[in-house]
Amino acid sequence: MSIDQVALLPAYAAALTAVAALVTDLISPGRRGPVLVVTALGAAVTTVAAWVAGAHAARQTFCSPAGCSYVFDHLAAVVAVVFGLLTLGVLAFSVPALRGDTPPGEYCFLLACSLTGGVVLGAARDLITLVIAVETLTLPLYALVGLRRRVVASAEAAVTFFVVSVVSTTVTLLGAALLYASTGAVHFAALASTLARRETLVSLPLVTVGVVLVLVGLGFKVAAVPLHAWAPPTYDGAPLPVAAYLSTVSKLGGVVAILVVSVQALRPWLDVTGPVLAVLAALTMTVGNLVALRQRRMVRLLAWSSVAQAGYILAPLGAFALGSGRSDAALRVVVAAAIAYAIFFVLLELVAFGSVIALRGDRDGGEIADYRSVGRRAPWVAGAFTLAFAGLAGLPPGLAGLFAKVTIVRALLAGGAGWLAVVVALNAVVGLAYYVRVVTTLFALAPSDAHVTTPKGRSPLPWPVAVGLAALTLASLVAGLAPQLVLDAASLAAGR
Repeated sequence: MSIDQVALLPAYAAALTAVAALVTDLISPGRRGPVLVVTALGAAVTTVAAWVAGAHAARQTFCSPAGCSYVFDHLAAVVAVVFGLLTLGVLAFSVPALRGDTPPGEYCFLLACSLTGGVVLGAARDLITLVIAVETLTLPLYALVGLRRRVVASAEAAVTFFVVSVVSTTVTLLGAALLYASTGAVHFAALASTLARRETLVSLPLVTVGVVLVLVGLGFKVAAVPLHAWAPPTYDGAPLPVAAYLSTVSKLGGVVAILVVSVQALRPWLDVTGPVLAVLAALTMTVGNLVALRQRRMVRLLAWSSVAQAGYILAPLGAFALGSGRSDAALRVVVAAAIAYAIFFVLLELVAFGSVIALRGDRDGGEIADYRSVGRRAPWVAGAFTLAFAGLAGLPPGLAGLFAKVTIVRALLAGGAGWLAVVVALNAVVGLAYYVRVVTTLFALAPSDAHVTTPKGRSPLPWPVAVGLAALTLASLVAGLAPQLVLDAASLAAGR
């Protein structure tokens, strides 16, 4: 078995980043500066390595006659680059959280371990490697969520996240076991080839159950209904940078996992995967938006908004499976739409969480009413917050979110799923209610603001948070003004 070391460079870089963070903390115990710098440099090197490794043709390794377990192609490169950049952003936002009793060495080590799982996830091409990558991405997050010591909400969030994640992993493994028992294959290519010959399968109902269980189990990672209720309490109890990581990087990992399994392994069973994904998408966006209307805490509102956004991401795959045309070209269109929307979403969502961190520091997100008149006290942060919420709602000046919504609706109409496009449009209107409510709160005048123009006792904004928020806001503006950059990257990842 030949091993392409170049294909493994991004995974090596991410894993070495975790080791370097641990060693740095041993050399300089308790000092956040050195370990943050080492981890940030490692994430940057991982991003560059992914760019280099994916610049040319797909690189295959760990191959057997049944197929390859690890293929670093354009999709894997795009996913690894986005993971690396998001991790850099989260590290910048983590500076206030590491001022307290949160151990910086453990924090950065766990974050780099999770990054390693994300990098491997994009290149996984068999069920075993995929599940291991997903768990490597998720397992460190259990500890990260509970790192706010002496905070009951943090411990409760970690336990909730752990229990629901264990159940979802069990469901995924059970589905994978049923598929292996029915086909004798775990590699995506071999699995798709075997599933295409239905007359040779031992039990069609058994395969159907396996397909559904795999998709439902992976749906946990994107907080899709019915495995969604963990997200709000977990986000609200976790440190704010960890909540930002969960809402972006972890969700992107779930999207990628569902994408590669649905498209590469389960494509011959689109008559099963299509309705499942379409129903999951419709329920997820509807439940997320309706419950978000009643939220009073900022992080919980962002969590339910994130649930709704997951429905938009899943919608194109369901549309393709339900549509009349199932050509390779149509498949690439919907895959590109899902990837593009996911990139737009994680960018805007991280800006929103970065704005909360800039305003609240290492405290929790607080009540939405606490943000009243922030536009007067911190106009630049409020402007970034408004841009993020406008983008998530699909309104100008958040043009990145607007193009994301347009891309999804076009893919749904092209796939012949007009009813799902109507559901997306109606949910987008519902989402306007709570997005606009928060934005108006940011710029509403509080009674005490009549004679107060500057905040009193407001702690200075750490420069890494300011730089990270400014860079992400600029990136969202560039993505809105030149969305073709993201769309081209998504199309390249989809194989066009």
